[in-house]
Amino acid sequence: MVTAGTYHKDHFFRGDDALDVLESTLLRLAKQYGWQLEAWAVFSNHYHFVGRSPANAESLREFITHLHADTARKINKLNNEPVRKVWHNFWDTRLTFERSYLARLNYVHQNPVHHQLAPVANQYRWCSAAWFERTCPPATVKMVYTFKSDQLTVPDDF
Repeated sequence: MVTAGTYHKDHFFRGDDALDVLESTLLRLAKQYGWQLEAWAVFSNHYHFVGRSPANAESLREFITHLHADTARKINKLNNEPVRKVWHNFWDTRLTFERSYLARLNYVHQNPVHHQLAPVANQYRWCSAAWFERTCPPATVKMVYTFKSDQLTVPDDF
C-alpha cells in the first residue's frame, strides 16, 4: 500500500482536470512499471493505492519518482507555475497478512467517504470503488467491504 502527500498538504490537484491528470498518470505508470493496482483513490492533496508488485518490487521507488515528476510538471503547467515543489513524500507498507490486505483494500475504496467527498465511494470519480464493484464477483465485494478499517494506522491527515 502506498500513500503520498503534497508539499505542505496544499491542494494542487483541485478540480476535475487536475484530478484526471493525477489518476490517469497513476494508472498509466502503474501499468508501465508492472504494478497491478487493486485499489486507488486520488485527491487534491494526496493519494492512496494498493497494488501487487512485479517480480522486482524495488521498482516502486522509480515508479513513484516518475509519477511525482510527471504529475508535478503537468499540474504546474496547468496552473502556470513553472517552478513549484508539488510532492512531499510517500509511505509504503508491504502487506503480508490477508486480513491486513483486505482491510486496506476496503480502506482505500472507502477513502472518499472518509474525506466526505461522496456519500458512497462508488460515486467518487477518482477512486476504484465503482470499477471494483463492476469487475469483481458480488460475494468478493461484500466480503472486502465488511473488513473494518477504522483501527488501521495509515497516514491520512490531509
